Amino acid sequence: MKAEVHVAVAVVRSGDRVLIARRPDHVHQGGLLEFPGGKVEADEDIRQALVRELAEETGLETEAGQWQPVIGIRHDYGDKKVFLDVWQTAAFEGNPEGREGQPIGWRVIDDLRDEDFPAANRSIIRALRLPDYYGITGGFRTVTEGLVQLQDSLARNCVPLVVLRAPWLDRADYRAMVTEARELCREAGSELLVHGPHAPVEAAGVHLTWAQASACEKRPFSPDRWLAVSCHNACQISHAVALGADFVTLGPVTPTASHPGAPAMGWERFTALVEDSPVPVYALGGLRRSDLEKVRACGGQGVAGIGNWWRGANLLC
Repeated sequence: MKAEVHVAVAVVRSGDRVLIARRPDHVHQGGLLEFPGGKVEADEDIRQALVRELAEETGLETEAGQWQPVIGIRHDYGDKKVFLDVWQTAAFEGNPEGREGQPIGWRVIDDLRDEDFPAANRSIIRALRLPDYYGITGGFRTVTEGLVQLQDSLARNCVPLVVLRAPWLDRADYRAMVTEARELCREAGSELLVHGPHAPVEAAGVHLTWAQASACEKRPFSPDRWLAVSCHNACQISHAVALGADFVTLGPVTPTASHPGAPAMGWERFTALVEDSPVPVYALGGLRRSDLEKVRACGGQGVAGIGNWWRGANLLC
């Protein structure tokens, strides 16, 4: 049985750029790009390993307390099993140089391409591009009312991503609303995700409920849009990953007004499911932005919410 190698992965950020190196041709996954890092030694904790590896590879000096978790990924390359323990910092001293002879430099996050990195890095790239919070629309009676509430919610608290959830609308009304909502989001600096496999994809991506995702045998559209799936257990996360989901929501973590009576999984179960997920996970259900630190400590990407963002008489219709 192959032993799992615990690898500290250092994401060093400078504005919209991250520090990237190229692996030597003669090593495992040689020639591909990588984030700095290396094996965690037996006498180290993860932060100590990050500080040491970054200094050895790039000459940059950091403090252990300045590192924050990004994502943990378990991956089997066939000849090697790894646990990528990914952390990030924007607090460093010095100018980076490839101290092991490797080319190294700053690259814009949005310019990173999956094919240039080892396979397990796909989720790291997703995690770096995704925000730590996004909003989901709640209840409204008409398209006009919904657009007014969307504009109001964006004006009060602009979020980077918005899921337009309105299963009570017929397809024609939903398509019409997407056109207007996309423009409102653009003006506010947000991106719009549409809801459901048959929704128009003239948006940043699609968010599927579990029922919708379970009916899919493959990714329902090209990978140039976000694909998100609502999940509630490990089997559902596995199916979402098999579809090629870029991220999932998981919950409800705590009791929530939007789904009264739904059993909450609690923080312990949430943490366990996140640890085994190879894609970014958002916590959902009765949470606020103030819960973000706790979610991140559990390994989650961030918080997705309705009640903490949507202004309306009803959370859901």
